[in-house]
Amino acid sequence: MAEVRRGLVLQAAREAFLERGLDGASLREIARRAGYSPGALYGYFASKEAVYAALLEDSLDRLTRQVQAAAAGDDGSGDAPAAPAALARRLQAQAAAFFEFYREHPRDLDLGFYLFQGMQPRGLTPALNERLNQRLKDALAPIEATLRAAGQDPAGARAEVTAFFAQAVGLLLLSHTGRIRTFGPSSQALLAAYLVQLCRRCGLPAPDAPRRNAA
Repeated sequence: MAEVRRGLVLQAAREAFLERGLDGASLREIARRAGYSPGALYGYFASKEAVYAALLEDSLDRLTRQVQAAAAGDDGSGDAPAAPAALARRLQAQAAAFFEFYREHPRDLDLGFYLFQGMQPRGLTPALNERLNQRLKDALAPIEATLRAAGQDPAGARAEVTAFFAQAVGLLLLSHTGRIRTFGPSSQALLAAYLVQLCRRCGLPAPDAPRRNAA
């Protein structure tokens, strides 16, 4: 599919899924919003689930690029072992990049966690779920690699990445719904406090305080 046509279809799909959910939207509705016939879409997407998967893959690819770019130019990213301070800065930058992607693009959070239809388990086909879950792991892989460089064994690094993911998503949900105001500190300040504890657990110096104070 030409890039322009694909962009129109994905934009139409995003609007349809956010308004009607995965169950309520249809390939016909997506085609109508994009200005194409259903038959034109069936030539490229076998189902609305395939469109949804393409939409999430695009989101996760952008997320991965943002996390990977966060440590670009890090003075500890060469062949020589990185100093603890450099690892702490790298870990903070990567974790903040992951968090800020969803904080600045809450609709991507909605789509990625099916939040338009309540907090119920949901997925696509097993094959699509596996592919998308791997894309999410790819986005978190740079953080896991930094934890390994800091001396964590594979199981420990994986556990810390899982804990970070849970912490970040919880704060994002509080921020996204406005509930964060109930507790006082901003979501970014709470994430920064978490990263201080994470660095301490890894034997790294505490990262610098965040420069922005938005919720």
